[in-house]
Amino acid sequence: MMKFFVQITVVASLVFCCSSSYAQTKDSVIQLYGVVMTADSLRAIPAASVVVVGKGRGTITNGYGVFSIAVLKGDKISFGSVGFKEKTITIPTNLTDNQYSVIQLLVDDTAFLPATIIKARPTREQFERDFATSRMEDDAYEIARQNTEDSKMRALMATLPADGREAVNFQFRQQATKLYYAGQIPPQNIFNPLAWAEFIKAWKRGDFKKKSSTSK
Repeated sequence: MMKFFVQITVVASLVFCCSSSYAQTKDSVIQLYGVVMTADSLRAIPAASVVVVGKGRGTITNGYGVFSIAVLKGDKISFGSVGFKEKTITIPTNLTDNQYSVIQLLVDDTAFLPATIIKARPTREQFERDFATSRMEDDAYEIARQNTEDSKMRALMATLPADGREAVNFQFRQQATKLYYAGQIPPQNIFNPLAWAEFIKAWKRGDFKKKSSTSK
């Protein structure tokens, strides 16, 4: 009987502790919301980070600098954005309401770049020679144009193997065609005008000529 009474007492104590802990945690949850703006012009800062320090979670502001996140009393909240100094605040522990609003102002972060010295060429002839022979790296537009050329696309299609998705889709198409023409004779491409058009285009491009030269 005494053992049963001790067990009941322990279970009741655990339930009471868990209920108290849950009630305290529930009361400590605060809905933090507000807006992040520049300190000099009061302009909204979009995509600014709002991070709960040490908790590994956070959010970002929308296009109007507005944010909303659930935090706990006593949490440290860090505000940051590219080009601005980081700012950290602490959620008060004596809040009576479950909501807390802030208007956080961020100050511009000054970055000092190293000095750049521009020197002219000694002579006009040397400048013209260096200007004509200098190799400028391709920008993103030129790289995209080169990667989408017809010749490069055809070469990649002929050399690169099919990935898993393409192989599965090809197998599914073959099975669908086989089931579609089950019990009947499938049509021949010799009577297909689209196949003839592709053949003529390939012949004009010289695809068959290239294949014969490479086979030799």
